[in-house]
Amino acid sequence: MKINDFNFAGHKAIVRVDFNVPLDENGNVTDDTRIRGALPTLKKVLNDGGALIMMSHMGKPKGKVNAKLSLSQIVKNVSAALGVDVKFAEDCGKADAQAADLKAGEALLLENLRFYAEEEGKPVGVEKGTPEYDAAKEEMKGRQKDFAKKLASYADVYVNDAFGTAHRKHASTAVIADSFDQDHKMLGMLMEKEVTSIDAVLKNAQHPFTAIIGGSKVSSKLGVIKNLLDKVDNLIIGGGMGYTFIKAQGGKIGQSLHEDDLIPEALNVMAAAKEKGVNLSLSTHTVCAQEFSNDAERKVFPITEIPDDWEGMDAAQESIDRWKEIILNSKTILWNGPVGVFELDNFAVGTGEIAKAVAEATQKNGAFSLVGGGDSVAAVNKFGLADKVSYVSTGGGAMLEAIEGKVLPGVAAIEK
Repeated sequence: MKINDFNFAGHKAIVRVDFNVPLDENGNVTDDTRIRGALPTLKKVLNDGGALIMMSHMGKPKGKVNAKLSLSQIVKNVSAALGVDVKFAEDCGKADAQAADLKAGEALLLENLRFYAEEEGKPVGVEKGTPEYDAAKEEMKGRQKDFAKKLASYADVYVNDAFGTAHRKHASTAVIADSFDQDHKMLGMLMEKEVTSIDAVLKNAQHPFTAIIGGSKVSSKLGVIKNLLDKVDNLIIGGGMGYTFIKAQGGKIGQSLHEDDLIPEALNVMAAAKEKGVNLSLSTHTVCAQEFSNDAERKVFPITEIPDDWEGMDAAQESIDRWKEIILNSKTILWNGPVGVFELDNFAVGTGEIAKAVAEATQKNGAFSLVGGGDSVAAVNKFGLADKVSYVSTGGGAMLEAIEGKVLPGVAAIEK
């Protein structure tokens, strides 16, 4: 069922949102982006004349009540955003009466789902790899199903709008869907946009298709890179992970971040790219420093000739110029991960230039661009370019797993 085809009048909808928002030391919300992102779905329920129950996690309480991670702290923010006086259930597993009393146009927020170990379905207090753990895990499966059924009992419609947790088979993101038929479970508007945008690059890409993969480690994105080799025309690899590829070819990378055990995989990726006709583009010149500091002296070296006591910190202009040419000639662009030490302003130049190039390709050349991953998202926001790209993904881990070709439990549960 598509959410826009459903009329919530007379229904109670339980919506899995991602309200895992950052709080300051006094419990005040410092960034309400995730709350605002869920509003189209939540307002659709209320405007139709439905009753709304919201559920989310916050942080990692690991099955224990933690006042610092209580969703009670954000009730005022959610109320203000929705324009409705949101009620609060102090125990997400014992909200029967409050859910039953909820009337059309009213909204209820449940307490942090992860105060219950059953939400994540992981045994607590048992050492992994022991017979006791295996037995506890089996028992937990049953408890997780019961917890999901309890949540489902509060409503007659289930909506999943939390893409950031779609790659987790948790009680509220996947297991709960088994309690609803096809006509009464659906993706929220945010989730629909995420799935549609990922499909646009993985299944319906216009060519040339360019993927820009950055970040610190090859190990964290090896599956993504391998899956993309069958889909892209150009693969730009930058950031810390690029030095492993340079060392694999015999380059001297000084103190630069790298993973020696991934050198064989890097060689395999380069060979596969050549075989498939993919243009694999690595940095040629890099901005280096002798210490990991924003104020460190900067020097540019060819990336294959970095002195022993220097470390690669950012892509230099020579590399950026080559990458910009590729990006500006692309019709589909996927960007995940920075090409330098983005958290230090003096080494964020390369990442900023990539952000501008992706925006220009989108605005001037009509390319479809999907940006995801914390630092990539931070880059387009920092340079005021978030509205200049086609879509900014809210789910780092979920997006990576989708790009890797994995089935997301939160999506599959709605579709089956």
